[in-house]
Amino acid sequence: MMPEVNTAFLDGGAETVAAPRRLLSRDEVKKSLVYLAVKRLFDIAASFLGLVCLSPLFAVVALAIFIDDPHGSPFYSQERVGRGGRIFRFWKFRSMVVNADELREELEKDNEKDGPVFKIKDDPRITRVGRFIRRTSIDELPQLWNVLRGDMSIVGPRPPLPGEVAKYDDYENQRLTVTPGLTCYWQACKCRDDVGFDDWVDMDVQYIRDRSFLVDLKLIFRTVGVVFTGQGS
Repeated sequence: MMPEVNTAFLDGGAETVAAPRRLLSRDEVKKSLVYLAVKRLFDIAASFLGLVCLSPLFAVVALAIFIDDPHGSPFYSQERVGRGGRIFRFWKFRSMVVNADELREELEKDNEKDGPVFKIKDDPRITRVGRFIRRTSIDELPQLWNVLRGDMSIVGPRPPLPGEVAKYDDYENQRLTVTPGLTCYWQACKCRDDVGFDDWVDMDVQYIRDRSFLVDLKLIFRTVGVVFTGQGS
């Protein structure tokens, strides 16, 4: 049975696009050097300007997190898997209690996601400020530093945890053939919390196949709309 990959939402449509669940060919993964070079230059410029212009917001958010929960740093980092399986240090604003990773094991039974992903709607580990910055995706902004360093791109599949990758099959491993990003088909989807893991992977594989300047720009603008309407997770 062929999965349905919903990419038409980028143009405001509701229809789905059928795509076979198969391994990508070498030609589908490979893109022109011009596209890759311009994309990297855009990533450097956008992330640098973002870090500079948003520095006052960073200070306000960091202070709010500290006042709400002074038991830890306003920033949170963890290992994530990038292109080719390379491990890098991934940064976010801390939206959970300090011992959130230790508490996850107790909450595994309440996981609402299929596949290797863990997520529950009313996660008790999330702080008061954390709920706001997650809903508005402000918690993701420190990843501009990852983009500037080259660990990530503005657009690309979201970087998974090493423990998730350990459970991947060959099809799912294709997510690691490109540089991970801040936003992707899944991240820009209004109903992303309702998307199952298999469909999420299908979207990422579809992005790898579709990548172009136009697709990247559509995803960036679509993500901005999702953020400003408070539809983050």
